[in-house]
Amino acid sequence: MKKSSVLVATLAGIAMLFLSAPLYAGTNFEDVIKLNETSYKHTKGIIEFSHAKHVDEYKNGCGECHHNDKGEPLSDLKKGDDVKRCVECHSKPGEIKGKEAKGLSKEEKRQYHANALHDNCRNCHKAYNKKNNTKAAPTSCTKCHPKKKK
Repeated sequence: MKKSSVLVATLAGIAMLFLSAPLYAGTNFEDVIKLNETSYKHTKGIIEFSHAKHVDEYKNGCGECHHNDKGEPLSDLKKGDDVKRCVECHSKPGEIKGKEAKGLSKEEKRQYHANALHDNCRNCHKAYNKKNNTKAAPTSCTKCHPKKKK
């Protein structure tokens, strides 16, 4: 009887390892992400976004960046949850500005991937600066985008 109990416990343990692996795998994510969407050519250097800096240092929740189709924060997200990539919803490649953007609503402009990211980042950085009476959070192109390597 003891041998069968040990066998059952061993098999149960092995089964738990296999069943829990996908759960563990889902909680891994890269701290630093290169915001290098490949559907269009970038005219400026690629930003490297740090989750640790924004979550741990600045105490931002996941919903500060990740939102639903109505623009409402996904405030119930936690580190490692699966999220859509920005380009899945903001699917028009690149950025629209100047004469091409004239007459378009904010929502229409945010259909463009770069416009959506710029709005999200700049608005958050401006709010941070205002709240903390600082200019520490960058709001201009050259402060976020590194010089493009030739």
